[in-house]
Amino acid sequence: MLADDMACNARNPKPATVFSHKNMELNVYGDDVEVDYRSYEVTVENFLRVLTGRVPPSTPRSKRLLSDDRSNILIYMTGHGGNGFLKFQDSEEITNIELADAFEQMWQKRRYNELLFIIDTCQGASMYERFYSPNIMALASSQVGEDSLSHQPDPAIGVHLMDRYTFYVLEFLEEINPASQTNMNDLFQVCPKSLCVSTPGHRTDLFQRDPKHVLITDFFGSVRKVEITAETISLQRDPQAVESRYSSQLLHG
Repeated sequence: MLADDMACNARNPKPATVFSHKNMELNVYGDDVEVDYRSYEVTVENFLRVLTGRVPPSTPRSKRLLSDDRSNILIYMTGHGGNGFLKFQDSEEITNIELADAFEQMWQKRRYNELLFIIDTCQGASMYERFYSPNIMALASSQVGEDSLSHQPDPAIGVHLMDRYTFYVLEFLEEINPASQTNMNDLFQVCPKSLCVSTPGHRTDLFQRDPKHVLITDFFGSVRKVEITAETISLQRDPQAVESRYSSQLLHG
């Protein structure tokens, strides 16, 4: 979901591009970015409907969250917010209670296995205070009563290019590869107060696994390259594994 207010703004000297750094090397609005909901479609109602699966029957697959009880879901939200709310399009707000209830519906309807929630906004920690559903891990860019500050000012357009927390999280994730053993505890250390100015927070009490055993690739960067072939491939069994399994069955028999 993307409001398109930056890429298509008349003040943008390079239309249809959004850069995360003033050196303009990385266009985060590139050709490989797929936007399913944009502009007027980005509403609180549509967001909640996508999460809970309560979309009209005519909704195409590209606008549905096709998840089940084996799915790990990442929800990353950023924008203007305050104590217990986040703005949508500067015209409406989603509250922490609405978000918590939507996650509970997802859990009851078996729409996720584990859920990682990250929010970059002022008083961001207030948005996960009301969560009560199992297997949710939450991170925020700021504590209640704190502002979440911007980063990378661009004199050409007179605004900052992104928020501090998002900037450092993106910098951290750019170093992650599919084989990485980096875990969630490492993500918790991203953007300390000396860099963010605000105090990032996290909540793990609802999550069943120990964060140090949760790989970043459980939620980020775990896409694998798949090659389709018409050839038959024979998989050789590991004799030691077969022998070990047989011995275990004898012991427990």
